[in-house]
Amino acid sequence: MFSRVLIVISLLGLFFTQPSFGQKGTSSSSPQLSFGAVDINLIVEQMPEAKEADAKLKEMQKQLQDTIMKMQDALQKKVDSYLKQKSIMPADQQQKQEQALQEEQQKMQQFYNERLSEIQNKREEFLEPIRNKVKNAIQAVAKEENLQLVFDKGSLLFVEDKFDITYKVLDKIKRGGK
Repeated sequence: MFSRVLIVISLLGLFFTQPSFGQKGTSSSSPQLSFGAVDINLIVEQMPEAKEADAKLKEMQKQLQDTIMKMQDALQKKVDSYLKQKSIMPADQQQKQEQALQEEQQKMQQFYNERLSEIQNKREEFLEPIRNKVKNAIQAVAKEENLQLVFDKGSLLFVEDKFDITYKVLDKIKRGGK
């Protein structure tokens, strides 16, 4: 994060030290660079669809955890049963039982990984429209305010309140982009 801040500061330094801003020849009037900052975390926290997506994802994670706990309990019972009977089993039967238990452990791990991947895919599916809505609102406010740059406040060390457009973006989202 610190290196990202340095890059941003370096880029801003370039903008403010270049007298012509890409214009040919020398000009006595150079365009004014205008920028704003938004608190994306605050915006997302205020969006009902983000809260709904978060609740759905938490429920999916809870269901996965509950299922895995049940599977682990069932496997543990089989392990306990095996350990009780191990001393009276022939070596080849012990080996078969151990192999079966290892396979069941691997299947459980594979099941967990697959479901976790599904949850990650759902997360992206839920977040994509939210990201687009926030991005479109930021772009609309930036155009209305005639801003060339908009930064996320989370990556800046300091921003004066007059440059903060967070609540304008929130208003734009609440009004449906109008």
